[in-house]
Amino acid sequence: MSDKTLTRMDLSEAVFREVGLSRNESAQLVEGVLQHMSDALVNGETVKISSFGTFSVRDKAARVGRNPKTGDEVPIHPRRVLTFRPSHLMKDRVADGNKG
Repeated sequence: MSDKTLTRMDLSEAVFREVGLSRNESAQLVEGVLQHMSDALVNGETVKISSFGTFSVRDKAARVGRNPKTGDEVPIHPRRVLTFRPSHLMKDRVADGNKG
């Protein structure tokens, strides 16, 4: 596993190099796309990026959990969770990356 993490700055730098916008415009573009995606998810919409994957929000119901250490029952409140389902192409690319 690599310790490298792709950051917003890395994305904006890639836009700067590949598209030719200024660094400031590239950073604004990346921020705008991420903001648009975040807003859609907050509103309960699904965000699907072709050949990459799908982000969606799920509502999880309240349930009773158990503290594994003490065995005590603990109520778990209802909540919304973010899920990501990678596309088959992305799954294949990641799997092929492990072969090299």
